[in-house]
Amino acid sequence: MTAPAKLLIDGVSMRFRTKRGDTIEALAGISFAVRPRELAVIVGTSGCGKSTLLRIAAGLVAPTAGRVVVDGREVVGPGADRGMVPQAYTPFHWLTVQGNVEFGPRLRGVPAAERRALANRYLEMVGLSGFAGAYPKELSGGMLQRVALARALANDPEILLMDEPFGALDAQTRSEMQEMLLKVTEAAGQTVLFVTHDIDEAIYLGDRVFVMTSRPGRLRETVEVGVPRPRPLEFTATPEFAALKRRVLDLVRRET
Repeated sequence: MTAPAKLLIDGVSMRFRTKRGDTIEALAGISFAVRPRELAVIVGTSGCGKSTLLRIAAGLVAPTAGRVVVDGREVVGPGADRGMVPQAYTPFHWLTVQGNVEFGPRLRGVPAAERRALANRYLEMVGLSGFAGAYPKELSGGMLQRVALARALANDPEILLMDEPFGALDAQTRSEMQEMLLKVTEAAGQTVLFVTHDIDEAIYLGDRVFVMTSRPGRLRETVEVGVPRPRPLEFTATPEFAALKRRVLDLVRRET
């Protein structure tokens, strides 16, 4: 029996009006469902609406048509059930790493001792337990992205929405962050919707890969990866990985 969708994108369309008065159709009737505890990845050509769709799922933008549903409830705005991790994380520079991670729970009125325990837990999860007292200016880009993930997790969201969070990192750091993400989200039991332009990353991370058409974005095809998580990095050197990459790459190239 198929589990009910954790996150449902149902016939979502989005049109923008430019300053010149032109109308841009970013998304056109896109629909798919993300299962509980699934790590689903969206790929597609530049400008196909990947990030716009993620912002709609976060409740930051209202679609022109269609709806987003979480656990059977229609999304009408941002909510604590969804946590957003952007590509370029901008921390509060005047707060320590621990202060940044505690920020969300503090706004929710979580007592100080409980906030500290939450921050310590998630900083340990992302490998930053020794940097709780550091300030953002003292951290590398990869470490800042770890802070962003810990901060999102500390709010205890049921769904993580991740918009090319590793895109600006060097290859080695990116690989380390991918492995960490698989371990952390598996341990925390999160459902994840992850946007990337990197096909290797999509296949390594994803349970399923949603391939979008060029603008206006529609769902072209869903590719099942079919390899249990967490996956060893060696998976990327297997014939199975190579075959999946060729398939997804061919789908994306048809839209270029």
